[in-house]
Parts: sequence; structure tokens; C-alpha cells
Amino acid sequence: MPDLGDVTRDRLLFGGDYNPEQWPEETWPDDVRLMKAAGVNSVTLGVFSWSQLEPAPGQRDFGWLDRLMDLMHDNGIGVVLATPTASPPPWLGRLHPDTLPRDADGRVELWGGRQHFSHSSSTYRRHAAAITEDLAARYGSHPALTLWHINNEYCTFDYGDEAADRFRNWLKARYGTLDALNTAWGTAFWSQRYDTWAGILPPRHAHYMKNPTQVLDFRRFTSDMLLECYVAERDIVRRHTPHIPVTSNFMPLWIGQDAWRWAEEEDVVSVDLYPDPRDPLGAQSGALVQDMTRSQARGPWMLMEQAAGPVNWRGVNHPKPRGLNRLWSLQAVARGADAVCYFQWRQSRQGAEKFHSGMVSHAGERGRTYQEVKRLGAELAKLGPHVAGSHSDADIAVLHDWHAWWAGVQDGRLSTEADYPAVLRAWHRALWEAHLATDFAHPEHDLTGYNLVIVPQLYVLTDAAIENLLSYVHQGGTLVCGFLTGVADEDDRVRPGGMDARLRELFGIGTLHEWWPLDAGESVACDGFDGTLWSEEIEAEPGVGETIPYKGGELDGLPAVLRKDRAWYVSTLPEPDALRELLTRIAADARVRPVLDGLPVTVEAVRRGDLLFVLNHGREPVTVPVPGAHHDLLTDTTVHDEVRLDRYGVAVLKP
Repeated sequence: MPDLGDVTRDRLLFGGDYNPEQWPEETWPDDVRLMKAAGVNSVTLGVFSWSQLEPAPGQRDFGWLDRLMDLMHDNGIGVVLATPTASPPPWLGRLHPDTLPRDADGRVELWGGRQHFSHSSSTYRRHAAAITEDLAARYGSHPALTLWHINNEYCTFDYGDEAADRFRNWLKARYGTLDALNTAWGTAFWSQRYDTWAGILPPRHAHYMKNPTQVLDFRRFTSDMLLECYVAERDIVRRHTPHIPVTSNFMPLWIGQDAWRWAEEEDVVSVDLYPDPRDPLGAQSGALVQDMTRSQARGPWMLMEQAAGPVNWRGVNHPKPRGLNRLWSLQAVARGADAVCYFQWRQSRQGAEKFHSGMVSHAGERGRTYQEVKRLGAELAKLGPHVAGSHSDADIAVLHDWHAWWAGVQDGRLSTEADYPAVLRAWHRALWEAHLATDFAHPEHDLTGYNLVIVPQLYVLTDAAIENLLSYVHQGGTLVCGFLTGVADEDDRVRPGGMDARLRELFGIGTLHEWWPLDAGESVACDGFDGTLWSEEIEAEPGVGETIPYKGGELDGLPAVLRKDRAWYVSTLPEPDALRELLTRIAADARVRPVLDGLPVTVEAVRRGDLLFVLNHGREPVTVPVPGAHHDLLTDTTVHDEVRLDRYGVAVLKP
């Protein structure tokens, strides 16, 4: 299959979504002039152009897109051509109401925004396939075409009647019989037993709490239906252009897609990334998404969207300070991105996103945003031959699974404060601040290449995943596991003892008596640190190798942390400094070292291939010790034993 390397060819892609249909055609030559001056070599066309391409049912207007494709090719700019199916034209919903999704309360989501399509609608799928077929037939041989981009940010839920029919068929395929479904869903509770498939509905509005396994399966079903839509369009364009890779952009750590499964169906894994410039942990948030996306891609990946300045959807939308766009873009390259792209090229003057920044802002080419974009484009051109296609190695894997997340957010859970993404970020933050290189992995992936495996929280674990963890430890790996892990099986059935017995034996837990979730802002004292969010009443087996006890209160003297051989269990969320120190110690014992020692607190160091990226996330200049002589590819100078970084400064060092 083709991949991102077939597009990059020893360079980094640089550009973004280009929506010229929003502008008079006289603007296009000026766009090209500015693109070439900024080093743009790739643009995405057609993402939201369905009504332009098909202004009325069955009509086609490709003339404007023909001229754009030719214009891009004539100027050496490759095109990522999108299928426009994320935003159907108003006529589709008006003429075919069955294409519109319904929410859990039965309300129809009408046109006038975007993503107003039912993933289960056969009518929507038929029209989406038709426009995709015609696009692929017309432009499959066009020399500007480099990559297909299917739809955009798949995120639609649908609880309507056609979705209900498809849900029932999905359940039949999963369970085979009603008896098996009733067992899996635990329908003996609250008299929910089903005697006919026709009685099963999506988890629509209910008087009280919904069946949690029904909700879990509906999330699985939704991810699968969206994936069916993607695969249908992918297969059309692949039939016409088997040599052109295909992608669809993920939203970062979004609950609606099982991105592990989706990544297996993509030639190129891409993501949209919008950390808040005012968030003091914005860089860590970006690093988490970058690590996860690189792991899904198993190599180089594509940053499909980011903002050159402010976005338009936060309560207060702050611009990026001078230098931050460059810093975060180069952070993505350090963590495996071979494409740095934006939404969008030119900031819109009308529509819902006119206050969302573009590479060319409302200030025009003299504005700071475009001038910074030009600088970044020149630097990416320098780096491309040295970095494109190279991989990063990590000795640590953080385990993440959407199914565990989906099951854990049920209505009747023990604590809404123990938010799964927040717990995941806290553990990744500890590793990031310790300068420990990190991959992500699914709990059933092969883990043998890692010295250390971290499980922040996986409420649901399959038997295969548990056996995988046991095998990993028995073969010499070190495992660290956070609270509320291994509680339930894949049907959200609580395992006897409140945690799988195999895991309790692995960690040296004799009895898990009770979970003790903590209130917002509450902490629990442990020997040497405070715990947050959670605590557990655990009785350790005799002879467990090491424990860190709770101090005072109901859990006084009981283990907050315990270790049996190479398996650690942490029954609370230690405060950030304590979690970082604990993981640094465990990593050192597992023969995992930081990328660089002695780094200033604001500095991040990342290795990609034979290059060392050193990034200053602080607003003050710093001097960073870097033993030996290195050539800085950005400044074309040699540095000896140290490098000075200005505010938001970056060095890319080659030995």
C-alpha cells in the first residue's frame, strides 16, 4: 500500500486547508504568490465543497476545481483532495430527511452547520459514494493529486430509526442470539430482558440510568458505522488510484472513534491539534496527542490541522504569542510529523469560522502571522531532507483503549471526578516532565520491545489483554498500573473481587475491600506525598516486596502503592511531582534513561532518528547542556557542549 513517504519524498509537507471558493477567482493568483513565498508545497482542497460541486441533485460543476488543480500543479504545489461528504448540501436534507441524524432525545439535526448526516442512512451513503466516484474518476490521473482526504473529523452520533435497524444488525453479528445478548447486557437487572430483536433500540432518552453495556455497545457501533462510511469512500478512490495514499483526520483523543482500529484502515494517519495558548500544560497536551498519533501510525504521521493564531470556539480565544506557532510546529516534527498543516490558508471573511485564524490572517501578508508562517516554511524546507521518513524509538509504552474509556463513563460510576482523559494526561505529564520518551499502545499489542509499560487506568480489560500483561511481566518487563484497572470484562461485568484475580496476584493484592473516591479538591496523605482523585482499601499479600502506605484517616497503614517483583500498583493519583519522581525511579530501575540529563524545567528534548530536538517552552532564554559537538540545522552553526535558546526557541542538532 502507498504511504506518507510516497508523498513527502525526503521533504516535509507544509500548507493547509485552502478554501478558494470563498473568494473571488481574482484572489487565487495572489494566494499562489504568497504560498510560494512561504514555502507551501501542499494544500487541501474540497473539504466542504459539496454544494459547489453538486449545486443541485445530480448536477456537477467541476470547472472551478479543474482550474484550481491546474493552478496548483503549474506552481509546484501538491493537492490533498478531499471528498466533501462531511457537509452535505441543504438540498440533500430537504429532499431526503432520512439523511439527517437524530439525537438521543429524538430531535432532528438540520442543515445550516456541518456534519449533518446520518452515518447509517443508505440515502446519504449512496449520494456520498456518487460524488466520491465522480471526483476520483475526474482527478485520479491529475498530476497535482498527492493524497486523498476522506470526509473530515468524523464525529456524528445518530439515534434515528435507520440507525436503530443497523444497530440491531450489528448486535446480531456480535452476539448471534438474543440469549447471548441478554447475558452480555445483564438484562436480568431492572427487567430489561429482550424477547425479540425488534425490541432493541439505541440508548435514547430514558427515565433513569441507561443500561451501561447497551451504551457501551452503541459507542462501539457508532465508531464502526463511521468507519464503514470512511471505508466505502476510501475503496472508491483506491479503485481509481491504487498508488495514491488515503487518510481521514482524527480529532485528538476524541471519544467517538476507536482510533486504533481506524488507523489500521488508513494509509496515512493524520490528526487535528489545537492546544490552548494560555494553557500552562499546552505543550504537554500537544506532546500526548503527537505520541499517540505516531504510535497509531507506527511511524511518520500528518498534522492535518492546527491554528496559526486564535481559534473561534473557546469561551475566550487567545492568539498565539510570537514564536509559539513555530515552537509547537517543530515539536510535532520532533515527535514524528512529516506534514505540518493548518486550518486554514486564508482567514475567512464570512461564516462561522471568520474569527478562526489562517496562515494569512485578516492583517494580510504584512501581518505577524504570515511573516511567522514564512519563517517556519523556510525552516521546514531545511529540515526535510534530514528528518522526513525517520522514526523515533521509545522504551516506554502507555496503554490506552477506547473501549475502557467508553465503559468507564457510564452514568452509575463511582466518581465523575476521576475523568479518564485527565488521568491519562496526568501520567503522560509525569513521563513528559521526566524527559522519558513514550509511545502509546493498545493493551493487546505486542509489548516485548518496551522496558516499561504504564497503565494509567483501564477499567475494562479483556482476558487477552490481561494475559498479555502477565506474559510481559513474566518475560522480564516492568509494569506500573494505576487505580480502577481490570475491574470489568468487555461486557462491563465486574470481575470477582473487584479486580481480575490474575492481576491481584501479579501486584500482590490479597483483597480489594473498597474503593474510596475523593471529592474535588480533596487529597489523601501517603508516606511522602499526597494522593488525589482516588484511594482504595487494599490488603496486601504477605511478603509483598515494597509498599508506600496511606497516613491517617480510614486507610491509615494500608498500601497506597505496592510492588511485587516488577509489577507496581498505584491506588491513588499522586500529586504531579510525586508521580514524576516515582516513575523516574521505576524507569531507572528498568534501564530507561531521560533523553538528556540536567535540562532546565522549561526545556523538552526529543530524539528523532539521529537528530536531537531541543525546545524551550518558556518565555525566558535558557542555556541547555548538550555534551559534545553538534551542528544546528536551523542556524547552520556548530555548538559545543551547550546551546542557547531564546524564548520559545528550538535547536535541531545533528551529531
